[in-house]
Amino acid sequence: MEAEFDIPSHFLCPISLEVMRDPVVVSTGITYDRESIQKWLSSGKNKACPVTKQPLLLDADLTPNHTLRRIIQAWCTLNASHGVERIPTPTSQLDKTQIVKLINQARKLPHTQLECLKRLRSMAAIHGEKHRNSLEAAGAVEYVASLISNTDQSTMEVAVEVLFYLRSSESRLKQLMSKDGEKIIDSLVQVLKRGDYQSRAHATILLRSVFELADPNRMMSPTVELFIETMNVVRDQVSHQASKAALKLLVELCPWGRNRIKAVEGGAVSVLIEALLEAQEKRAGELILISLDQLCGCAEGRAELLRHAAGMVIVSKKIFRVSHMATDRAVRILFSISRFSATSAVVMEMLHVGAVAKLCLVLQVDCKFKTKEKAREILKLHSRVWKNSSCVPAHLLSFYPSASS
Repeated sequence: MEAEFDIPSHFLCPISLEVMRDPVVVSTGITYDRESIQKWLSSGKNKACPVTKQPLLLDADLTPNHTLRRIIQAWCTLNASHGVERIPTPTSQLDKTQIVKLINQARKLPHTQLECLKRLRSMAAIHGEKHRNSLEAAGAVEYVASLISNTDQSTMEVAVEVLFYLRSSESRLKQLMSKDGEKIIDSLVQVLKRGDYQSRAHATILLRSVFELADPNRMMSPTVELFIETMNVVRDQVSHQASKAALKLLVELCPWGRNRIKAVEGGAVSVLIEALLEAQEKRAGELILISLDQLCGCAEGRAELLRHAAGMVIVSKKIFRVSHMATDRAVRILFSISRFSATSAVVMEMLHVGAVAKLCLVLQVDCKFKTKEKAREILKLHSRVWKNSSCVPAHLLSFYPSASS
């Protein structure tokens, strides 16, 4: 809007300080723009009226201020010559009581559950963000979550889809996790196991959201089955978004408890190596190498990488091929192998697949100091075998560190 005229102060939302498009009144009697007050409340950090500081509930009723909206619209029309655009009349909001009625009916009549879920899916998919507060306040999130473990395949898949489209607020997800966290995680794992590609993609993304808010005990307690099914999402290339969510989940879970060993038992190393062989996108390559670096922190992970025919080859190949971060992780993997799993066969394999030549190259190009130090230490560890080898180009051998350097 142009700044050539005064905008009446009561047209401005106290939060955004912009002209209100959909003014609503909260229980304290203050009027806000709907979008601003919903974001304020759903953040989970703000539980009081911004103006009066009196408490407000997350599912507090927001009463449309139709009179003020019409006055604002009339003012916009009068000032159209100044470049003011008329504010359209907001679409009607979902009626919380109608949603409650729909859910209660489905609870009483189980044969109507699927139809209820489909109606909730329509509400969430078309106006998910706009109607999220109404759906949450009506208990839709808790109801839908209770149906994920349903034995009926169609009901289970639609329930996951609804939860995905609802994109519940952080505070609501935390409440749900504290109450039924283990059940929800187990149910989502079953969806990964039994669902179609779309359901598996949605379940993977939901799992990552759930674990982002999990407490330490929950982070240390995922089952081997969770790792198996999460890695199957990557192996089957369910979707680009789902694969990335699965990789990020693996990165976040690996540092906790015995999760590295569980991931190895779940076949993560083999899946990651195969994915790295095909990876084209930079971030995917980085996430895979971060995960392999974490898994090579345990003996089981290193053994699996060495067991795979392409393990050492692809890790070495990715040095300088993806990013500085990927190079650092690849060198870290080689460091773990050369220091803790370096049999004579492994040492010779590193030489023949080009790993030693790449490490010599690391010393002469622009890399992080720690990356260079790790490369130098690896080369010094096995200098008796590698230093005068014909497998390393002469111009690279000139950079080979001496035992005293």
